[in-house]
Amino acid sequence: MAKYIFFTGGVVSSLGKGITAASLGRLLKSRGVSVSIQKLDPYINVDAGTMNPYQHGEVFVTEDGAETDLDLGHYERFIDENLSRANNVTAGQIYDSVIDKERRGDYLGATVQVIPHITNEIKAHIKRVAEESHANVCIVEVGGTVGDIESLPFLEAIRQIRYDVGDENVMFVHLTLVPHLGAAEEQKTKPTQHSVRELRAIGISPDAIVCRTQSATPMSMELKEKIALFCDVSPNAVVQNADAITTYQVPLNLEAEGLAQATVRKLQLSHAEPALEDWAAIVDRIMRPKRRVRVALIGKYVELKDAYISITEALHHAGIAHDAHVEIARVDSETVENEGVGVLHDCHGILVAPGFGARGVKGKLRAIKHARENKIPFLGICYGMQLACIEFARNVCGLAEAMTSEVDETTPDPVIDFLPDQRNLELMGGTMRLGAYACTLEPDTLAKTAYGETEISERHRHRYEFNNRYRDLFAENGMRFSGHHQVGKTSLVEVIELPVDLHPWFLGTQAHPEFKSRPNRPAPLYRDFIGATLLHEASVGQRTMASPVSS
Repeated sequence: MAKYIFFTGGVVSSLGKGITAASLGRLLKSRGVSVSIQKLDPYINVDAGTMNPYQHGEVFVTEDGAETDLDLGHYERFIDENLSRANNVTAGQIYDSVIDKERRGDYLGATVQVIPHITNEIKAHIKRVAEESHANVCIVEVGGTVGDIESLPFLEAIRQIRYDVGDENVMFVHLTLVPHLGAAEEQKTKPTQHSVRELRAIGISPDAIVCRTQSATPMSMELKEKIALFCDVSPNAVVQNADAITTYQVPLNLEAEGLAQATVRKLQLSHAEPALEDWAAIVDRIMRPKRRVRVALIGKYVELKDAYISITEALHHAGIAHDAHVEIARVDSETVENEGVGVLHDCHGILVAPGFGARGVKGKLRAIKHARENKIPFLGICYGMQLACIEFARNVCGLAEAMTSEVDETTPDPVIDFLPDQRNLELMGGTMRLGAYACTLEPDTLAKTAYGETEISERHRHRYEFNNRYRDLFAENGMRFSGHHQVGKTSLVEVIELPVDLHPWFLGTQAHPEFKSRPNRPAPLYRDFIGATLLHEASVGQRTMASPVSS
């Protein structure tokens, strides 16, 4: 029987439940315990796919094509396991399933209620992850905070699971804020006490409390004992989770605080000694890089940290591989459009991020042209690849009005266009090309060099494709189609690049390789992009040093 760890949050949102849950998963896995992690989201959307990044951050895509909460990206990066659509459950999915069953008559005329029908459906989704993953431990994060009205059915469901599977198979971990009052020069425990009281009022008593603090100053044992006394937990199960320089430091901090040891005791887990040497080495490389390089990340949601989180993490993973710190300049594409490419003058690599719609397209096209003409390493992701094709069509192939039909349905040269089966869709959610797709790489290409093999698989999230009518024209002008996905007799373009005699490193991919990047196993295209950027930075530095100094 699988054992369950339920994470709840209190006081305020955005305390880092996802990172904390993922960190505990890393610590258990380092002890030889198999782990899976699930997110319960209380919003009514069926999934995150139709939500604006300003509302919810990036949409993370799983191997099986689920559009999920961004926390699943944290889970995968920390426990190094591919998750599935079962690992993200929303209130919308739960209510949709229950209503479908009611319409079919599955409840045999019963009055359908939150308890037991909604809670039973939630419990079935939780237990499904244990069955499908065969994990020893399933970690379940409940979104939101205690006291949110929409979270109540989820909290009631996890309360019931303790009685379904036995107390020895369930652990509740509550993450709460311990604020520091500057005027009083002390940390205050009252918010934690009130949050735990709210949790206990609905029948859940935490077995461990993780205290988020805004300072690395250690919490005193006296403070931990006070929380333990008022919240009815063991003092050694009250742990501090302080602000860290990098999120990858959090597992090491929680290991030092004893969270994993408290978990092993509560769940009576068989385990080996933790093997964290490799993880510690990764953190050491992050904290003490030997080199630095600056990369421009060009998008239209750059002011929102969570909008491109998988891309920024993949860039940092690539930096780890090269023992370098990647400084990311988040540049709004409309800034490039309005102020010109001068805003990119101190960047040694340019990445154009994915996105939808017309806003910011002109700025992205200007940045791509700047990268191509000045031989600055370039990586285009999804929409970034499509816009690289449009820029090439306009400025190299002579198709001055080339555009994607997503932006201009009347363009005479729709270099990027709908797939035939994507036209006239009535539903927006879940109807794109989603999840893992196979790709065949051509020999003697940047892509093949990066992956080291010809048959690969990456995840996708897009609706438009390169229009094959323009393949011959592009090839005649020097563009290489270095990766493709075969659908029947149709070959879909997956990777484009310029040969090295035209540009040292210029590549775009229709896929999202950042979704599979790990700190110990960076995405190959990101790794080689940063490698090329480091070479470019070094060559620029040498040219600058060789230039005569004016008097």
